[in-house]
Amino acid sequence: MGARKVIGWAIRARALVLVLSAVLAGASVAEEAAAYQEGRHYVRLPMPVETRDPDRIEVVELFSYGCIHCFNFDPAVERWLETVPDDVDFHRIPAVFNAYWAALAQAFYTAELLDVMGEVHTPIFEGVHVYRLEMNRAELLARLFEREADVDREEFLRVFGSFGVQSRVRKADASTRMYRATGVPTMIVNGTYRIETDMAGGQEQMLDVVDYLVATIRAAE
Repeated sequence: MGARKVIGWAIRARALVLVLSAVLAGASVAEEAAAYQEGRHYVRLPMPVETRDPDRIEVVELFSYGCIHCFNFDPAVERWLETVPDDVDFHRIPAVFNAYWAALAQAFYTAELLDVMGEVHTPIFEGVHVYRLEMNRAELLARLFEREADVDREEFLRVFGSFGVQSRVRKADASTRMYRATGVPTMIVNGTYRIETDMAGGQEQMLDVVDYLVATIRAAE
């Protein structure tokens, strides 16, 4: 083979490699952009729900202490929270689908008002799903709060039955309806997008979709 033919072949081969690389790179970008699709991996709410801090991107976990899937999901959420940037406002809203869950929602907001969520969050979950206790009973919850967070029984019962807690439970129920959630755990991003386990392909995959939507919202601001 002559020198000119060798050089010509080498030039054509290099050009082909560059073209293929460009095609593959373009395909990779397109694949990444299409990784999560509206209507398939998440849905847009018919009407946006007001967020509590308009200066941050809100992420809500709809959950219940009475939900075994939420209990199993909780460690992944806690790990994810360690990576959340400051412009993301995460908080939980307890779903109120029945009277039992309503009592557990009361326990959630009692913990918030008494500022002992860190001490009792996991023990409430464990009381329901590990020890199979009737955690909707006020006296049983009072003992748990006293044991885990040194909350006086009378103080617990006062807050647990207070108007403030009842108002928060009603607001949580209204929020669940506005989000059009029919099950938990469900993630809501910026009052606009709803992500469900089946849509995302799994519990931890929901957090991947959350990250994608947060990044998309951030890039658009």
